[in-house]
Amino acid sequence: MPNYDYRCDACEHEFEEFQSIKDAPLKKCPSCGKNKLRRIISGGAAIVFKGSGFYKTDYRSESYKKSASADNPTPPASTTNQQPQPAANTTATATQNTTTTTANDTARKI
Repeated sequence: MPNYDYRCDACEHEFEEFQSIKDAPLKKCPSCGKNKLRRIISGGAAIVFKGSGFYKTDYRSESYKKSASADNPTPPASTTNQQPQPAANTTATATQNTTTTTANDTARKI
């Protein structure tokens, strides 16, 4: 149920009222008692996200985090200057290659 903002045209009293969407707007001002009350269109409540992010794992307990880190140790950080190591199995690398080979290339590999 939303909060609605109201203002009295007679005494300029402003207030919020917690009402159902189906409820009729209020007419009588609680301050002066006159029927000069009108509902004001307001910006509404904004959703505020603070922090580094909102993920399903953000609010895990410390015991869960410790057991998860013990199960999956982090690999050592690699530097960007290292060259990739060649594959140990050259036949597996050849079958994974997507380039087209000619008959002569196939004869040389065998």
